[in-house]
Amino acid sequence: MLKPLVKTGLFVGRFQPFHLGHLDIVKKILAENERIIIAIGSAEKNYVPENPLTAGERVLVIDETLKAARVNPARYTIIPVRNIDNYALWVDHLNLYVPPYNTIYTGSNIVKACYEATAGKHKLVQVKRVRPVSGTALRNSMLKDPKDKSSRDWEKLVHPRTAELLKKMDLPLRLRQINETMTETK
Repeated sequence: MLKPLVKTGLFVGRFQPFHLGHLDIVKKILAENERIIIAIGSAEKNYVPENPLTAGERVLVIDETLKAARVNPARYTIIPVRNIDNYALWVDHLNLYVPPYNTIYTGSNIVKACYEATAGKHKLVQVKRVRPVSGTALRNSMLKDPKDKSSRDWEKLVHPRTAELLKKMDLPLRLRQINETMTETK
């Protein structure tokens, strides 16, 4: 296993979409490391209710949001990673995509279990939510009728630059269309 040249943290998530909770974690990781690798999981999944954005859209949103939040681009790398449906092999699969790192940061119990099974090859830091934000709640807020004032509540859960980009992508409409399609095909 190659050692990183500088102290590097890995943060894995679907980022559907990237929200203020994710931004808080990125800043925490950068406070403890010289660099961060942001691995976009389930990169092949898109246009479904729980994964509405493409990998390319997620890369764009994360990059633009971090720049708007004044995070130096030289300190982060964003890498899409396809998922595999075999948790016993998942860490090795992930490591094929990303450069060397010292520490994995996660709030996911399944990611924690996968890394614990690798016998301590990487330091594991379990992150706790500082903000009560979740991608599921955010997407559910976008599904509300656009005439309902609360349908814009999701904008409070993301950085202003993120909100701007997601509105340009018309993500709330996309989510409603996807949801209708999924309901029709059941």
